[in-house]
Amino acid sequence: MEWSKEYSPAYTLLRVTLEPGESITTEPGAMMLIRGDVDIKTSTGGIGAALKRRLLGGEALFLNTYTARSRAELWLVPGAPGDVEALELTGDEWVVQDTSYLAHYGDVEVSARFRGLKGLIAEGELFWLSVRGRGTVWISSYGGLKKLEVRAGEKIVVDNFHLVAMPANTEYRVRKFGGWKSFLLGGEGFILEVYGPTILYLQTRILPPLAQLIAKYIPGRSS
Repeated sequence: MEWSKEYSPAYTLLRVTLEPGESITTEPGAMMLIRGDVDIKTSTGGIGAALKRRLLGGEALFLNTYTARSRAELWLVPGAPGDVEALELTGDEWVVQDTSYLAHYGDVEVSARFRGLKGLIAEGELFWLSVRGRGTVWISSYGGLKKLEVRAGEKIVVDNFHLVAMPANTEYRVRKFGGWKSFLLGGEGFILEVYGPTILYLQTRILPPLAQLIAKYIPGRSS
């Protein structure tokens, strides 16, 4: 398997080349182009049951697996304009925002990760996926994608919508933004206090403000 990126960071295209017998699994709707002979299978990928319980926003419940019969090339694109980066798993586990999972290659398990308030910290709209094993996981962002190292002994505060991925063993705490007035009127809602050492992937844009802006111009919808 070989891969490369084009048109980064605003409208990134992921190009993956597979040798015969190799497979890649993607989120639904990610495929832009196939060159070569490829077999396609659709499955729940271990996340279907939890997402069926959620039933928010009509998210797809399935993953697509492409297996090359001959040397083949796939072009993959995320749903939102932004960048793509690769997480190289060596037996570890990462937590990824559901809208940021794009694809994976290798011996990787993708499953829903429910953690009570920690798993649904964005007003019920943010769901987490667990990716673990050995292989490559591609994550995507809305806007730029920043890799941030949090040093040992350091604490940072992150808006929950901006968090794309982090190691599963990251120590963090969910709390409201400021006092009740700031929490209700300040536009931030819940935030995360993250404690180092760890690595975070953050996105520079978030979808809810864009959705609210668009809603103002939809007939019959109140702002």
